[in-house]
Amino acid sequence: MKSAELFSVAGQGAIVTGAGSGLGLAMAEALAENGARVTLLDVDAARVAGESARLAAQGYAVRAEAVDISDHARLERAFDAAVAAHGRLDIVFANAGVDSGPGFVSGWAGARERDPRGALESYSDERWNRVIEVNLSGVFATLRAAARIMKPQRSGKIIVTTSVAGYQCEPAIGAAYPAAKAGAAHLMRSVAHELAAFNITVNAIAPGWFVTNIGGGHAKNPQVQREMAAVMPMHRVGFPDDIKGLALFLASPASAYITGQEITIDGGWTLGRAD
Repeated sequence: MKSAELFSVAGQGAIVTGAGSGLGLAMAEALAENGARVTLLDVDAARVAGESARLAAQGYAVRAEAVDISDHARLERAFDAAVAAHGRLDIVFANAGVDSGPGFVSGWAGARERDPRGALESYSDERWNRVIEVNLSGVFATLRAAARIMKPQRSGKIIVTTSVAGYQCEPAIGAAYPAAKAGAAHLMRSVAHELAAFNITVNAIAPGWFVTNIGGGHAKNPQVQREMAAVMPMHRVGFPDDIKGLALFLASPASAYITGQEITIDGGWTLGRAD
């Protein structure tokens, strides 16, 4: 295989959850732009339909369905529909997630203050359960749906979106989010171990600070971006397009001998402050 062919996903069937915006949409774009047939799944029906229509108008082979990944039966049906539409399933991005509200401090850079809304004693069962239901149990359901289809064909690529918050404490993030992401990372390793014999690779992307809708779109505020850039080693924040190269790599034959790995993409954030 020539080097250029190592990154080819042309003709492959793919599913991306949480594909209506942000990193999930960028992952879906990276696949579609390189010839994959992509099903975009998202809980926001209008948003995912609009993005799918935009990509289809550009000539890409895409389709969309509105799915809440916490509805496991509905998710299974969406997987079956994607296989029926595209004829195969080669790539799955388990990306969908929700934020967990404020942590026990407010602010991301500069002066921080304790925030009683995120204090442990203020954390409701409902808030905790919803984050775990989507960010951990939803990932489990996505991996299970993918394995059901990929194991008989003895091939496939599964990529889970985790977070640097899963292994580095960030007090501005509500406690359920890092707990779920840490769990998803270890779930990924367990599933990678199980599925390796079936020529199915399972890896994770751990993003750092990206401009997305997570956190209520707080990161889209230019002032917040400037504050974060000031403490980032690369002196800039991440944008969804920054995820495309890594996503394509993990979805393509270029990563055929890599499994069970969590790859950080954070502009050096976890290295600590510089300059």
